[in-house]
Amino acid sequence: MFKFMFPLKKTALLVLFCLLQLAMAAQIHPFRNPLLPEEDRLDNLISLMTREEKIACLGTRIALPRLGIKGTRTVEGLHGLAWSGPANWAVKGKFASPTTTFPQAIGLAQMWDPELLRRIASLEAEEARFLAQNARFGNGGLIVFAPNADLGRDIRWGRTEECFGEDAFLAATLTTAFVKGLQGDHPRVWKTASLMKHFLANSNENVRTINSSDFDERLFREYYGYAFYKGITEGGSRAYMAAYNKYNGIPCTVHPVLKNTTVNEWGQNGIIATDGGAFGLLVSAHKYYPDLTVAAAECIKAGITMFLDNYREPLNKALEANLVTEKEIEWAIRGNLRVLLRLGLLDEAPDNPYTAIGVTDTIAPWTKPETHQLVREATARSVVLLKNEPRLLPLDKNKISRVAVLGPRADMVLSDWYAGTPPYAVSALAGIRSAFGPEVEITYAMSNKADSAVLLARNADVAIVCVGNHPLGYSLGWGVNHVASDGREEVDRQAITLEQEDLVKLVLQANPHTVLVVVSSFPYAIPWSAQHVPAILHIAQSSQELGNGLADVLLGKVNPSGKVAQTWPSSIDHLPPILDYNIRNNRTYMYTRHEPLFPFGFGLSYTTFAWSALKTSSPVLRDGETVNISFTLENTGHLDGDEVAQLYISFPGSAVERPPLALKGFQRVTIPHGKNMEVTIPLKAEDLKYWDENLHAFILEKGTVSFFVGSSSADRRLTGTLAVR
Repeated sequence: MFKFMFPLKKTALLVLFCLLQLAMAAQIHPFRNPLLPEEDRLDNLISLMTREEKIACLGTRIALPRLGIKGTRTVEGLHGLAWSGPANWAVKGKFASPTTTFPQAIGLAQMWDPELLRRIASLEAEEARFLAQNARFGNGGLIVFAPNADLGRDIRWGRTEECFGEDAFLAATLTTAFVKGLQGDHPRVWKTASLMKHFLANSNENVRTINSSDFDERLFREYYGYAFYKGITEGGSRAYMAAYNKYNGIPCTVHPVLKNTTVNEWGQNGIIATDGGAFGLLVSAHKYYPDLTVAAAECIKAGITMFLDNYREPLNKALEANLVTEKEIEWAIRGNLRVLLRLGLLDEAPDNPYTAIGVTDTIAPWTKPETHQLVREATARSVVLLKNEPRLLPLDKNKISRVAVLGPRADMVLSDWYAGTPPYAVSALAGIRSAFGPEVEITYAMSNKADSAVLLARNADVAIVCVGNHPLGYSLGWGVNHVASDGREEVDRQAITLEQEDLVKLVLQANPHTVLVVVSSFPYAIPWSAQHVPAILHIAQSSQELGNGLADVLLGKVNPSGKVAQTWPSSIDHLPPILDYNIRNNRTYMYTRHEPLFPFGFGLSYTTFAWSALKTSSPVLRDGETVNISFTLENTGHLDGDEVAQLYISFPGSAVERPPLALKGFQRVTIPHGKNMEVTIPLKAEDLKYWDENLHAFILEKGTVSFFVGSSSADRRLTGTLAVR
């Protein structure tokens, strides 16, 4: 008995000691006491600050050295931590460090795997904490600019690579998962703070500083703002960035929707940041205010709490001119300081599970084998098999003696503007060489200069052609692309055909066993290749494990299961004008009138699946309830495989305009060959509601809804109906 009491007494003494320490800290300043209510702590902290300190805390580095608050800064993190800044512009500093680099966000969306995405974001947060707390670095940022909750409504958008696709439900689900991964699951302390971008409807580049994205309130609620809404209300994000563009004639930086909707309705009470340069653009580009002094005051009044520009002088002038009050500035910094509090930076509470990262655990996360395996797994899962006739893939290395790896994307891993510096990078060529081993001869040509690609293809058992965009063209000048079909920040795509398809044609002529690998940040219109090339894969740019993940799929170590998160059109004239934001005008899979080349949600497997035994947990769906839609999925092929079962809804007989088709659920499942399993996809009444502009509320329309489950938006395997009451 006594041998158990001593440890208990030790534990009690330790807890008492910690409480005494907290009490002593609170005697210094109450804001340090984690036992006090959050608002009381913030009241105390703000009361101690000078006017200069308040203004200083409206920038990207939030700190109060005089009060012992080291604070933190912002950092990019769309598909891995870009610790050195966009395009690694700060990499020359003495604290430069590599960070783990995953496939671009559009590639991560192709996994259709919220849980794996959450793990990826959690690893990113781990690295942010390590860089912020490890003695060698100690200057990292814990406010992460990610995820991008904008919707990829048009594949010509230059920043398509940053988003989670064209569908609001998918993007909202993945946004929520990413936010939760970044912030962690501790009840009091965040691992990092997720700052979503760019609110709102920021999906064109060439005229983003002057254009207005115009659409009605229903599209705002149901489409453009939906992922942000879910990121805040379900994910728990309390930070986002306003967009450059106008929304219905008012610059997003000062739009009333910031306070009226996100703060007053959704509960946003943290950071609302300008985009880089957006403050100045209110005067220079939008010409919305006469000068920066007025603009600074109006930003604060609109709800902006963080400037990514030089704002201090104009804001001080605005204060002196009584255009803004110190009380209004205190409202703004309260949100920023709240984020510091949630990050555990205002106290040293013993229950903070993240303070040991980089301190007691000093092994850098980007060096760990399990990290490299996570990237490889994500990369392979993101690969989409677009065509495989007549079952050229997977390749059997025991039946192959020579492989020609060809094309301008075969021997490089390209970073994008928001990628970090990976600790290593495996190109497609390197991954294929490693996978086949020394027994198979691997030849390589970057182009067909002097007929080199054709000659190598002719003498190979199989030819693998790697083509695609160049995601980082800043060396050419800001806003300039390598070719018309490239796109990135500040420049939209002017073409969606693949200039390198001529190389594909020549290689296929030389070798009928040709595999086309599209390494890209967005879809292409490739109808010729889709008709003639036997096997086509898509993989997103930038993963440090690009080559290994691709090789795992090519050789069948991983059965492909990725699904496209955007429609691949067959021609550019199937797309509406890029500045038309009314998606009902023939945009996205929901409203398109054209047959796609590859439909939204499409992706093949090396195995086959049979769908049967559809049932619902109830024939009626009532407000506030959920109906489970279940069915049997059988793997009828010869390989184990994953399938992403998708649920789509339509609204026949609706009294209001509804999309002809809309994703409302999905489930990724793994099924061994020859086995079957029951798959269940929950359908919430909440997800069937539409926004009533007159009532200013989401309304559940009574009647009948039709649904189907299948492997894409164009694959109706099982159909049914539900009564909505």
